[in-house]
Amino acid sequence: MASAIDRRYRFIYKPLLFLACLVPFAWALGGVLAGSGLLHAPQLDLGADPVRKVLGIVGKTTLNLLLITLAVTPLRQLTGNAHLLRLRRMLGVFAFFYACLHFLVYVGPFQAFSADAIVKDIVKRPYITLGFAALLMLVPLAITSTNAMMRRLKRRWQSLHRLIYLIAILGVWHYWWQVKKDVREPLIYAAILAALLGWRLWKRWSATSRSATPTAPERT
Repeated sequence: MASAIDRRYRFIYKPLLFLACLVPFAWALGGVLAGSGLLHAPQLDLGADPVRKVLGIVGKTTLNLLLITLAVTPLRQLTGNAHLLRLRRMLGVFAFFYACLHFLVYVGPFQAFSADAIVKDIVKRPYITLGFAALLMLVPLAITSTNAMMRRLKRRWQSLHRLIYLIAILGVWHYWWQVKKDVREPLIYAAILAALLGWRLWKRWSATSRSATPTAPERT
């Protein structure tokens, strides 16, 4: 029989997180509908360049969700609340969802599905290659996010999902490299990512140090 905390996570926390993750998508979609005249909502105006605005919304949301996903483990360790891990899968899947939207907006409305324009843009702006590489790495993580795949892959599942660290690094690098002058915001993302990865390195070093420390012989 499910416990009270199981029911809270299943029927309250997870649905609330699901709705929260949809907010940026609803904002971008509402802005597009308002800009096309299908919705009267002046507060959702996307400005003079709506395509670039939507590209930025879904791109930053991808980064935000990646960092929040990485923050789940440190929060669990600091609070002792193992139930937080139940939210991590949804965060990761939504990060993949927004990464796909970011890619589709780029190749579609932004580049009008022009292969020639995309190739020229990649040559001119190498940071696009970083973003595309991060998206490709997210694909196997999304495919193997189910309980069935976890059971099938066993220890290999954990090794595969460590790709999230490299994906986050490439995502922040992608954002940093595309900013021409003001790098304050990418710097904040980089600092947060460094803190999250640094925490993991420190925990691993601490665990290794404890296991390598010889225990004193018991007195008889």
